[in-house]
Parts: sequence; C-alpha cells; structure tokens
Amino acid sequence: MTGPAGPPGPLTILSLGLLVVVGMLLLWPLLSGGPAPHPGLIAGVLLLRLGVQLLRARHDERLRRPVSWAVDLILIGLLFSVSGQR
Repeated sequence: MTGPAGPPGPLTILSLGLLVVVGMLLLWPLLSGGPAPHPGLIAGVLLLRLGVQLLRARHDERLRRPVSWAVDLILIGLLFSVSGQR
C-alpha cells in the first residue's frame, strides 16, 4: 500500500479546470434559458484537455489510459459531427 498522494500538480488542476469549463458551458443554457454554446467551442476545450492529458501521461506513466483519451476523441468527433450538420 502506498502513502497519501501529494498535492495535485499544475497539469492536474488545469485538466480539472477544463472539465469545469465544459460543465459550465453545458449547464449555462439550462439555467439561463439562453442559446446553447457552439459545439466547436466545447470540442475545442475538450481538445485542449486531451492535450493536457497527453502531457500528464508523458510525465507520469501511471496516467497512460488510452480509454479515457478515446472517450475524449469520440466526444470531440460527435461534437464536430453535430456542428457540421448545423
């Protein structure tokens, strides 16, 4: 068993912050009744988060999780598909 982990690093905080931004972008129209954000904006934030995840994986081998990368890529593809149909 390992000891407690140290404080989260800056890349971890950035990744969590990007997830919070995506959540706020998706939740804001429900709360305000306004228009939904452009899917390209959400896809851009998810693409930025994917880049941060890849940087984190280069520094810590335990974070190499291709399944989570695939989920981000599938979500980005779906968002670009939706924005292409608009």
